[in-house]
Amino acid sequence: MPRPTHFEIHAQDPARAIAFYEGLFGWTFTPFGPPGQYWFVKTGDGGPGIDGGLLPRRGAAPKGGEPVIAWVCTCDVDDVDAYVAKALEMNGEVGVHKMAIPGVGWLAYVHDTEGNIIGLMQPDEAAA
Repeated sequence: MPRPTHFEIHAQDPARAIAFYEGLFGWTFTPFGPPGQYWFVKTGDGGPGIDGGLLPRRGAAPKGGEPVIAWVCTCDVDDVDAYVAKALEMNGEVGVHKMAIPGVGWLAYVHDTEGNIIGLMQPDEAAA
């Protein structure tokens, strides 16, 4: 069965988006192709996960409060509250406040500096 193997982040300001993700998750970005047009995103080594890319947004930025028309990526984190706080410190915004997913963990959504939504999941089977 097909599985996701790559993701892309569209950014109005690629440098600002790169700084956000480097600061929040420690991801690394490597330019690829013509300058300023694409970056490979390395999210880590070993274990589950995928790498991706970042590119300049083609068109207007998403407007707040509208439905999400995209696939939303969710990242495993060890402390959802700490990552939400860190995202806010880096000019991100809360999309959906922390909530329990019973038997799975704690989930929150934040928006990056470009208006894209990111899920943050802290595994915890006791979440209720």
